[in-house]
Amino acid sequence: MKAFVNGTVWVGTGETLRGAKVLVNNGKIIGVGKDITIPAEAEIMDVTGKYVTPGLIDVHTHLGVFSEGLGQAGHDFNETTDAVTPYIRAIDGINPFDRGFEDARMAGVTTVQIMPGSANVIGGEMSIVKTYGTVVDEMIVKSPSGMKAAFGENPKRVHGGKGKLPVTRMGVASLFRQQFMKAQDYKKGLEAKEVKTRDLGMEQLVKVLNKEIPLRAHAHRADDIATLLRLVKEFDINATIEHCTEGHLITSYIAKHNVRVSVGPTMTSRTKQELNNKGWHTLGELEKHDIPFSITTDHPVVTIDHLLTSALTAVKYGLSEEAAFRAITIRAAEHLGIEKQVGSLEEGKDADLVIWSDAPFSALAIVEKTFIKGKCVYNV
Repeated sequence: MKAFVNGTVWVGTGETLRGAKVLVNNGKIIGVGKDITIPAEAEIMDVTGKYVTPGLIDVHTHLGVFSEGLGQAGHDFNETTDAVTPYIRAIDGINPFDRGFEDARMAGVTTVQIMPGSANVIGGEMSIVKTYGTVVDEMIVKSPSGMKAAFGENPKRVHGGKGKLPVTRMGVASLFRQQFMKAQDYKKGLEAKEVKTRDLGMEQLVKVLNKEIPLRAHAHRADDIATLLRLVKEFDINATIEHCTEGHLITSYIAKHNVRVSVGPTMTSRTKQELNNKGWHTLGELEKHDIPFSITTDHPVVTIDHLLTSALTAVKYGLSEEAAFRAITIRAAEHLGIEKQVGSLEEGKDADLVIWSDAPFSALAIVEKTFIKGKCVYNV
């Protein structure tokens, strides 16, 4: 049992408690507040002058499947043998010894979603993991946590360049429809017990049709976002918009749909046409329209240690500190459907917490300690 005492606690729900206590036992938070009683057997950790926050969460990464500095040997995130690969699973390509996991812990990032890349129209299943461990099966928070899809330039460039479908945005949408129509037929066959030969890809798409997992779709341009929302309605599935770079151009339209959004990586150059309208203003417009959003690095596009830097930069461009912090904690947890487990310092949740030298949005703040399920996994 550990008791963190005398710190300034950012609960993660908009509440700040000065001189508060956080009590942890068996990997869970069992108390937060000023008046809680500390058992005699508790290990006291005095964090006077420090800030205590929930562990940070990045909802959209390729951590462990796209390793930095390894070249092709570290590229396990895009299975480009076909434009449609619903049968693959990111969990089978995650390397827990990727240096990025250590970088995440040093930056206070305790939970990440790891997904296939955006080369394919349908890219496969993804997983949510803690950023500490040596065997991915022991790091899992939720798996599968979604099915990857991608609209726009990437599948066109990767597969159209081979003289194969899709060559156009129309082709991307048509492939998506074809696969989900097949999945609908497969689902009917399963229900009627008429399926004789199992199909892994179809079985994994049926999970989306059954709303067991959401579709998580790469879409930068406003027209690609509209295509995604059109297909969500056609097939009656749940989805999140990933990147949403031009979301600010159609916020009123997005607001009519029950979708969550991840925005980023905004700290990059405009490397392709669909990023021409990239900017921090997207977040402000989403906030004005009450569209729930998270901030992401898309690691390693922007490295995981810059998740807080991304939130801090958003604040410099007008986003409130509270909205920015929630976008990498509780809003991120809600985006992933794990808000009952992580995202804030509340009784019953995982003891994932970070000790900062100063207020996290201070330019001089550093992570001094990171805890995952009550275990110290980084100590400056």
